[in-house]
Amino acid sequence: MRFYKVFFGFRGLLACSCVIVILLTTSCNRAALSDTRASSEQAIRTLDSQWSKTAASHDVDGTVAFYADDAILLPPDEPLAGDKASIRASWAGTLAAMDTISWNVKTIEVAKSGELAYLTGAWTTTAKGPNGTPVPVIGKLLEVWKKQPIGQWKCAADIFNSDAPANPAPSSTK
Repeated sequence: MRFYKVFFGFRGLLACSCVIVILLTTSCNRAALSDTRASSEQAIRTLDSQWSKTAASHDVDGTVAFYADDAILLPPDEPLAGDKASIRASWAGTLAAMDTISWNVKTIEVAKSGELAYLTGAWTTTAKGPNGTPVPVIGKLLEVWKKQPIGQWKCAADIFNSDAPANPAPSSTK
């Protein structure tokens, strides 16, 4: 009987020790994985501001550099751009048609994991109108940012469109 108490007492102590070690280990890991959402939000806000300034300077290559290698761009009135070459072509056409362009962030939401974020914002531009007259245009945007393996944030998905009313459908005559 005494062997039974010693053996199972030891096993109980061993089991209890294992539970304590597991709890301490997971507690330490949680502390090591601190919440970086605020710093990530600030980093993305800074990057997006730099991106807007780069586009405003009509720097096509610099503008495209803010995209991840596997990014997609969903520009208005164009097909989806799913690689850097088509993203560059889209931006080259956009910047050529604009006298001015800029955008501002309204909201940024960073995932708890710290690997993804999205932002919403508004953009303004002055397009080259008929007879060279400037035409102001405003719109909204949605960007999805992804932290890259080296820790740098890049835009993974980008969509923007104007606030102008849709063109009416042509009327059919019979």
